[in-house]
Amino acid sequence: MTRMSEHTVGDLARLAGVSVRTLHHYDEIGLLAPSGRSDAGYRLYSGEDLARLRQILFYRELDFSLEAIAAVLEEPHDDHLRRQHRLLRGRRQRIDALLEAIEREMEARAMGISLTPEEQLEVFGTDQAERWTEEANQRWGDTDAWRESQRRAAAYTKEDWTLIKREGDGNLEAFAQALREGAPPDSPRAMDAAEAHRQHICRWFYDCSTQMHTGLAALYISDERFARHYDQQAPGLARYVHDAIQANARR
Repeated sequence: MTRMSEHTVGDLARLAGVSVRTLHHYDEIGLLAPSGRSDAGYRLYSGEDLARLRQILFYRELDFSLEAIAAVLEEPHDDHLRRQHRLLRGRRQRIDALLEAIEREMEARAMGISLTPEEQLEVFGTDQAERWTEEANQRWGDTDAWRESQRRAAAYTKEDWTLIKREGDGNLEAFAQALREGAPPDSPRAMDAAEAHRQHICRWFYDCSTQMHTGLAALYISDERFARHYDQQAPGLARYVHDAIQANARR
């Protein structure tokens, strides 16, 4: 019979959540020797032994080696709880920083930006694609179309974005060429360019109805950045694209 303050190796293993083999190993290397033995020669651990085991397990959780733990526990008058508290706070700060970095990456991917700034510059001619996306998120972030576009965009590679950019540039040039050659915005040529523009959105981003398409067209003349982008290709192109999209929707 063991005394109430003593635990067998099996009892201690259950209390601490470790294996009996681990406790045997700690005994063999002198890290945690039992304070006594039963009449039959079995290991018996005291309350002090249990407290020492708790310290060992705390330091193991902090990635200390067994050799380092043995040295620390032999230091005189050391306040292990304060030391462990300080070490755990330091670990939490590192984990918090790592989590913040991971969450930023997750947010960027959720926004569909999987290119490095250098790749953005190569594909789009600017490294501000994330800023554009954030502005779009503020405007349309609660819509199904936005969520669908971001779900798709998150999987696109640099090669995909290069193809998307090339198709978009070709479509823009088709509008500009029609305008230069005097085709009215409600001509079949201009409306075909508008339909190609809508299908480009459907293919790469979301199902863009003609009604949604006309909503986008309104931005091309109401937002000066859109208007400037189009009009740099050809004077009056923003209004021309707007009118062609409106005509195509009526068609």
